[in-house]
Amino acid sequence: MKETVNYVSPAEALSIIQSNHRIFIHGSAQTPTFLLKHLAAEAPRLRNVEIVSISVYGDLFIDKPEYRNSFHMNSLFVSASVRNAVSEGYADYVPVFLSEIPELFKQKVMPLDVAIVHVSPPDDHGYCTLGVSVDIARSAVDSARYVIAQVNPNVPRTHGDGMIHSSRFHSMVYCEDPLYEAFFGSKADERTQRIGEYVAELIDDRSVLQMGIGAIPDAVLRCLHNHKDLGVHTEMCSDGIIDLFEKDVINNKYKKTHQNKTVSAFALGSNRLYDYVNDNPGFAFLDVDYVNNPHVIRRNPKMIAINSAIEIDITGQVCSDSIGCHQYSGVGGAMDFMRGAALSEGGKPIIALPSRTNKGESRIVSALKSGAGVVATRAHMHYIVTEYGIAYLFGKNLRQRAKALIDIAHPDDREMLERSCFERFKIF
Repeated sequence: MKETVNYVSPAEALSIIQSNHRIFIHGSAQTPTFLLKHLAAEAPRLRNVEIVSISVYGDLFIDKPEYRNSFHMNSLFVSASVRNAVSEGYADYVPVFLSEIPELFKQKVMPLDVAIVHVSPPDDHGYCTLGVSVDIARSAVDSARYVIAQVNPNVPRTHGDGMIHSSRFHSMVYCEDPLYEAFFGSKADERTQRIGEYVAELIDDRSVLQMGIGAIPDAVLRCLHNHKDLGVHTEMCSDGIIDLFEKDVINNKYKKTHQNKTVSAFALGSNRLYDYVNDNPGFAFLDVDYVNNPHVIRRNPKMIAINSAIEIDITGQVCSDSIGCHQYSGVGGAMDFMRGAALSEGGKPIIALPSRTNKGESRIVSALKSGAGVVATRAHMHYIVTEYGIAYLFGKNLRQRAKALIDIAHPDDREMLERSCFERFKIF
């Protein structure tokens, strides 16, 4: 029997929020911008409300400078929507592995007063889902004292850990906003495509894939159409996997965990992707403390982790979250998968990046910029890929690493890097 749903106004739902509360905001394509706009209108009565989230998209409203006394963003991952606020000093960033964020909530390191989530409508049994963003939202819902649901028929109904009975919600607000769309493939160019081809050479049939976010992972997927029997265990997925599913390149037949299913913590892409995962039993959207657990990741043989970086020094230290002291993104889940893939039988952790920035600066550098965060140590590095080739660093000493990395740097930057290498190591 279908249960009766009682929706309330945004103002009534948000009245539970008080000054000095800590509020979790659902992220990725599920960012609840409809309720955030109304939360901004509550600013005159609120002071020092802390907002925690990972990647959020769209206009957040509450992050504007005029609301700084009412709302303070304390971000667990700096996406574009909050980057300026962090740079200007009226928002903060918490460096943390994505796999460990649920423990911040569960262990009351960051106790949550309220969680605002964006969900699919209740089914005949009263269950909603967290759609395409289960990740840390599952733990937030389980940990928060109160949960406010933004209910939207445009949210896909997904299988996995995201099922929540409507009785868990303190209040429910209805909206019909479109989900945020991201188009990574549209950013591809000849350089990105070449990187994708090199990475594809490292992937054997029956491998299990983790793809980071952006144009390079999508370029890799476009180069896999002649592969066979691939699987997916990833923190995020995007449109690039759809064609591989339809051609039976990805079928998850040979995975050791969750055989015949694609495992992901969240999805971000176009409406085509959201329609594809809607009520699709071939996808399991699971809590990130499980998906990103290196001990779970390593159980699949031939685990391939494909992630990117901002810059890498000639010894293999990787910065992927900042440009010098400027906080650009976050630690995220790359290291969870890099370590899991390294421990997997036949696994390959891969960092793929263009040799130069769009401004013509080398991404392979003699030393990281002052203030840059080392997200991955030199000991974690196995494969580095640019459009000029593949460098294999595992087991190599510092001089050998420098030589391998200089060989895949932009040709116009190699002489400069060689001089730096000679100054550092005396012999090259």
